[in-house]
Amino acid sequence: MADTTGNTTDHDAPGQVQPRKASWKYIGPGIVVAATGVGAGDLVATLIAGSNFGYTLLWAAVVGCLVKISLAEAAGRWHLSTGRTLFDGWASLGRWTTWFFAVYVVVWGFVYGAAAMSSSALPLQALFPDVMDLKWWGIACGLVGLVFVWFNKYSVFEKVMTVLVGVMFVVTVYLAIRVTPNLPDAFAGLLPVLPDEKDSILNTLGLIGGVGGTITLAAYGYWVNAKGWTDTGWMKVMRLDNRVAYATTGIFVIAMLFVGAELLHSANIAIASGDKGLVQLADILEAEYGAATAKFFLIGFFATSFTSLIGVWHGVSLMFADFVARLSGKGQAKGEAVASGTRERSWPFRAYLLWLTFPPMVLLFQGQPFRLVIIYGVLGAAFMPFLAGTLIWLLNSSRTPREWRNGLVSNAMLAVAGLLFLVLCVKQIWDQPWGEFF
Repeated sequence: MADTTGNTTDHDAPGQVQPRKASWKYIGPGIVVAATGVGAGDLVATLIAGSNFGYTLLWAAVVGCLVKISLAEAAGRWHLSTGRTLFDGWASLGRWTTWFFAVYVVVWGFVYGAAAMSSSALPLQALFPDVMDLKWWGIACGLVGLVFVWFNKYSVFEKVMTVLVGVMFVVTVYLAIRVTPNLPDAFAGLLPVLPDEKDSILNTLGLIGGVGGTITLAAYGYWVNAKGWTDTGWMKVMRLDNRVAYATTGIFVIAMLFVGAELLHSANIAIASGDKGLVQLADILEAEYGAATAKFFLIGFFATSFTSLIGVWHGVSLMFADFVARLSGKGQAKGEAVASGTRERSWPFRAYLLWLTFPPMVLLFQGQPFRLVIIYGVLGAAFMPFLAGTLIWLLNSSRTPREWRNGLVSNAMLAVAGLLFLVLCVKQIWDQPWGEFF
């Protein structure tokens, strides 16, 4: 039998799979996907929703978690039931998926690398304003993330992510309690009601779609394999792990919505969108509750941003390594490379780590090139409908063993997710200033 850490793979008798009982002692990849998926941008978007609408859109945050549960569960089920990685499944749908992923992962990684380093730098600069400039803090965060992921395997990575999630949890829950939420109003916010505002439907869809992760949902299956879960015996464990992930995500975003509703909405205070809005929140917290609370929040802000950085550095690099292995015809059997750690030592994994770290540093000094940002925005918006649509395709076809194909509920949830993200994708493309692009 496997050891209780879940970091090794069982080798049962040929043709037999030993089911594992769903147990809290196994969970781990879910914590990683929750930590990576909830970045500073998600927190500030929820904070602004609370600031603008009070508790009215609390239900939307909950729906967002349910949608992402269905997507991550589907990705994990594909890996465990087929013994094939998600990119292997995409490749079986045609060469168009390879071209889409190739362009996406290069452009997205370049711009995201700069955004992640900048986001991690903001709370550090606020905590230590006289040490160095924001761009140097960003470079330092990128280098620390590079060194950490380069020299550590999944097991260490998961432990560090768990500690940082603990920091995030304590900080966000403390703030939610500190602002003294109005619980009757909060429970009323669970009723699906739209605000009486212009574009309220699109704002609501944006909040649902923004809760907890984009490409990190696709990376979940890779982390499941890296944990040592490589067959259907781990299915119940994976599903528990996934639910824990999005229960944790839900706590984060609901806590920040409480803060927005009580601290900002009631006082009619507006903050900036983007990560700088969290720095503004630290100033408001200091004025309201003192310097200690503000510094405590900034520590949580850093944990939120840095977990997203190292999570992407690890998870998307695993995906890129698999992408290169499949293209070169060196794909390996049933999670073998990921589970054994050899994928984390491969040159494609480390090459993508370097791509995420060094080229984006140029953007920290020069700003983001206008055309590149537009392409990044369009590709980013297109990825989630691509993920939902391809999972529906893969998990309803003969590529998946009949026992593990989609049921009615899974198909309905993935279809809702696909439609939601398609609407958001069209809006994102429509809102781009194309006239200035050419």
